[in-house]
Amino acid sequence: MMRAISWVRLPAVLLFAATSIGAAAQTPPPAAGPVSVSKSATCGCCSKWNDHMRTAGFTVNSTDLPDVTPVKDKYGVPAALRSCHTAVVGGYVIEGHVPADVIKKLLRERPADVVGIAVPGMPMGSPGMEGGRADKYDILSFEKTGKTAVFASR
Repeated sequence: MMRAISWVRLPAVLLFAATSIGAAAQTPPPAAGPVSVSKSATCGCCSKWNDHMRTAGFTVNSTDLPDVTPVKDKYGVPAALRSCHTAVVGGYVIEGHVPADVIKKLLRERPADVVGIAVPGMPMGSPGMEGGRADKYDILSFEKTGKTAVFASR
């Protein structure tokens, strides 16, 4: 049988609840997971993208390579979607300057046929490519068959 909270104890219960909610709001978000990045040693925008990912809670393991093309070939990144760096997170390929929140969306939704997502080229305003302007761009998903679709837009 449930007992009613007495009017004497009600303020203490409310104080505890408010304190608990406040503490939960101050708790940092959980780590988003490890990301393995392959990039050129001389690419500054790739390093900035790595910083963007770290800020979003990802653990970034970055490897500098003289040529990233073999990595793109290995993971089946379509030629039309290629950019300056290739990453792998949660079993998905991430090509180029994909925003961290879109990667988190991919990891939440886990679409079965999708191999990865990409931001082709290096659009201004994308993470790591911040500057004087922000271009509109699409984040495309790609499948093993080569089929692509718009996954998100900015």
